[in-house]
Amino acid sequence: MLTDLCNFVVLLFFLSILGLQSCHGRIFSFKMHHRFSDPVKEWSAVSGKLSPADNLPAKGSFEYYAELARRDRFLRGRKLAQSDQSDTTTPLAFSDGNSTFRISSLGFLHYTTVQLGTPGMKFMVALDTGSDLFWVPCEGTAYAPDFEVSKYDPEGSSTSKRVSCNDSLCAHRNRCMGSFNNCPYMVSYVSAETSTSGILVEDVLHLKTEDSHRELVEAYVTFGCGQVQSGSFLDAAAPNGLFGLGMEKISVPSILSREGFTADSFSMCFGHDGVGRINFGDKGSPDQEETPFNVNPSHPTYNITVTQIRVGTDLMDIDFTALFDSGTSFTYLGDPTYTRLSESFNSLARDKRRPPDPRIPFEYCYDMSSDANASFIPSLSLTMKGGSQFAVYDPIIVISTQSELVYCLAVVKSTQLNIIGQNFMTGYNVVFDREKFVLGWKKFDCRL
Repeated sequence: MLTDLCNFVVLLFFLSILGLQSCHGRIFSFKMHHRFSDPVKEWSAVSGKLSPADNLPAKGSFEYYAELARRDRFLRGRKLAQSDQSDTTTPLAFSDGNSTFRISSLGFLHYTTVQLGTPGMKFMVALDTGSDLFWVPCEGTAYAPDFEVSKYDPEGSSTSKRVSCNDSLCAHRNRCMGSFNNCPYMVSYVSAETSTSGILVEDVLHLKTEDSHRELVEAYVTFGCGQVQSGSFLDAAAPNGLFGLGMEKISVPSILSREGFTADSFSMCFGHDGVGRINFGDKGSPDQEETPFNVNPSHPTYNITVTQIRVGTDLMDIDFTALFDSGTSFTYLGDPTYTRLSESFNSLARDKRRPPDPRIPFEYCYDMSSDANASFIPSLSLTMKGGSQFAVYDPIIVISTQSELVYCLAVVKSTQLNIIGQNFMTGYNVVFDREKFVLGWKKFDCRL
């Protein structure tokens, strides 16, 4: 219905969730924030962190979505510059509990609050399945004047330990002066010279059990102490750090499973109304749909294969691979897939197509008629390798102008990677099962 479509862009997403149970080990549930939402504005006002909200484009405007696409391009194509389970069933949450938030004032990226060190210090970090390293800014990091964020100080935490060059997680030993020196790191995010570098440290990540006892749990994780950031990290993209959820051994999911805290799997739930959650240790349910990962041993990622696309009644046999990436707001497809999907959508759309607008990143946009109904929007679904169906519940973005509503097919033409972004994941509990090397998904009410 028209009301539902309007709400898609005007809702303020304040969320809460419950933890999932699993027979495969503990499950971590924690607060998730969508960047620049009202909860984060409130947090910013109280703590003096992050830039003023009035510097941001108006939500739902053309500039709003252009800015989102620009942020995506900064983080797209990310990669590193180099390139036994617990028997307990007690779920675990981050120390702030398992309520989640999606920050919606400028984007669809999800954020979470984590607490590190002793005494504990809180950081609001972006959640990113497209990269591996968890990093936070350290003392001495330079930022644009509008940003003053939490900074990790290794000397200020009694449990902090610097990772030496002879550690198995040190990937840049060739830059070390000696085996016992501090291990350097550098991660490059291919677009716009965006990168972070510094040293690796180990410290406590604060967790708690979700049973009646509410016991505190301290998990030692290795992460980046960011000393030099560049590109979009200097202003608005993950100014307080990035929580890499990738497959490499340095990622937090890898560390937690290796140390016996959880099964080697996690899930992220993306609700239609912005409700979201993430659960470490969750392997999904027996009735979920699944498709295998295309694993590259030298740099494993959550890459899958799509064999068909259905737009309305138009079924296209088309074979392509794509990265499932929570760190990208929209979906990016290269040709011929992009052109075939877009032209099919356009042929079935009932509303008048608008001429191209340089202010927005989407090519196929339409004036929303006064009697618009959600059923008028062409449906979209993907067939994954193995035959499982992945219906796209929110293929469009509704943009408000001063006098009208416009909707766009929320797919951007890519010249690099194919990326299934967060907008296509709406309505699902998505399971990243790193033990079975499969992606799972199930239609889900994230509030349950």
